[in-house]
Amino acid sequence: MKCLKPIIIKQNGGEIMDFTEKTIQRDIKYSGRIFTVTQDIVELPNGKTSTRDLVFHTGAVAVLVIRDGKMLLVRQYRKPLEMHFLEIPAGKLDSKEEVPLEAAKRELEEETNLVAEEWVKMMEMVSTPGFCDEKITLFQAKNVTVKENAKPADEDEFVEILWMPLEEVMQKIQTGEIADAKTIIAAQYAWMHKGE
Repeated sequence: MKCLKPIIIKQNGGEIMDFTEKTIQRDIKYSGRIFTVTQDIVELPNGKTSTRDLVFHTGAVAVLVIRDGKMLLVRQYRKPLEMHFLEIPAGKLDSKEEVPLEAAKRELEEETNLVAEEWVKMMEMVSTPGFCDEKITLFQAKNVTVKENAKPADEDEFVEILWMPLEEVMQKIQTGEIADAKTIIAAQYAWMHKGE
């Protein structure tokens, strides 16, 4: 993923401050198909050094689908948190080179047996910039239909498909029943643009 431009802040009209950290040493702790874990020694803006534990990720996609005022969600178990989550369809890129739109089409079909006539790239977001470079590209899929002989779901993926009224989705966000960040962002976008 290309680096985002560093944020440079003027304080009280004074000089511009650059908080960029220079990598002095990178130790790869793990390298797999989806992500790499490193421990970096960095030089801080004040000249001191510090250690950063980092995750470099291939990236992911997520898909917002609204039909008749209802939002498409999948319910699935998330092992790191040992609980079930309600989320929009999503998945990892197979590689850094994979085109996000193609991954989004694949994930929607595999998870829900749906295909869309129209795709709109909504935004790119960074999920956890404090330690990970994972970028999620959010798409909206419009005019969805069920596909006969759709791509099969991954063998290790078990999901339940739900169509939930957008008002109920927003209530579940307020109560914490929906806690997934990409889903919250997509729902808030849909709420702001309902009726358009």
